[in-house]
Amino acid sequence: MVKKKGDLDYSNIFEAVEFPDAYKVSYLANAIVFPTYEDVRKDFGLVRAEYHLLLCLAHYPELTAQEVARITRRPRNSISRAVHRMLDLGFLKRVPDPSDARQAKLQITKEGKIMHKKISAYLVEREAEIFSILSDRERENFRELIRKLANFASTLKR
Repeated sequence: MVKKKGDLDYSNIFEAVEFPDAYKVSYLANAIVFPTYEDVRKDFGLVRAEYHLLLCLAHYPELTAQEVARITRRPRNSISRAVHRMLDLGFLKRVPDPSDARQAKLQITKEGKIMHKKISAYLVEREAEIFSILSDRERENFRELIRKLANFASTLKR
């Protein structure tokens, strides 16, 4: 987007807020995912929590809905609603948990894998667009730092 004379420079907030690093991480994540998830909603009829199920189950053989909520840090109720819809659409299936008969695990179906591949292509494209400003070295440094932060955040209780 090209700035016009008189346009407010919204980037001033990046350093002005009381939590500038967290704000910038949130802003960056929003810049990547919101336009992409809107395209996914329009093109495939799926919302973010529904895709998160596909994403997680494409990388783990089976998970509970609660495990998906922990992995994604999404609210359990949004994951629970998504599970029912994704089961109805045939993208997921339930399998018995041999260690706990009261609980079922989820697995991705062939159709779910196909859908995951289509949707992940959107996110790969958007990520490439946003990160194209970085050199290869800067990108690798960013990956190391964000990996370290994400791994630490995964150990926090809330």
